[in-house]
Amino acid sequence: MELFSFPWWSALLTIVLIDLVLAGDNAIVIALAARNLPPEHQNKAIVWGTVAAIVVRSTMTVCVVWLLQIPGLMFIGGLGLLWIAYKLISDTSEDTNHSVSATTFWSAMKTIVVADALMGIDNVLGVAGAANGSFDLVVMGLLISIPIVVMGSKLVLRLVEKWPVIIHLGATVLAITAAQMLINEQLLDHLFDGEEWIHQLARGATYVFAITGVLGLGWFAQKRQENNHKSESYLA
Repeated sequence: MELFSFPWWSALLTIVLIDLVLAGDNAIVIALAARNLPPEHQNKAIVWGTVAAIVVRSTMTVCVVWLLQIPGLMFIGGLGLLWIAYKLISDTSEDTNHSVSATTFWSAMKTIVVADALMGIDNVLGVAGAANGSFDLVVMGLLISIPIVVMGSKLVLRLVEKWPVIIHLGATVLAITAAQMLINEQLLDHLFDGEEWIHQLARGATYVFAITGVLGLGWFAQKRQENNHKSESYLA
């Protein structure tokens, strides 16, 4: 991908949106892990915890970008990203457990690093897919994710609360990225690689099914949860 070309800027914008939508939980974990520390250690834990989390995220991203070059893994990664996009919309439960805390500096660091490694899989997969093997975009994506996490969860959450459409926009971006990963899968070149109408139809159908599938199934899951809550309230 040529540096500073339109596809490059488009991929960078995709990475920014992915970071914005998916980085909130990581900021929450860092804040909560440090909340029970003595005041003089809180800022230290947040700063060094963020640095450690970024190092872990960087290593994971580079590894994922490399792994996605193996035939078949781009397809698996695309399907995984579709699931993440679906869960982003459908998981509206307010009972999400963020109750992580620590009482010492090193225990807080351990909590932050482990939690970020587990929770950052969605972000890493999204960034790696959007970068499409371009390591300069990977580096830019990581540099952008740092201030988003450091800014803290409050700003990210306020944006989402003020404009809930951000969640759906983020899910759409992830669905498009997943479709690109499926289309770029080497094992499916015979289906997608070409300019004949059948290849163009296959590429277009993949984008359409990915986006409508994620948004449609996510909307259906939301409605089902709302109906279940109403039923429980009525029975109570």
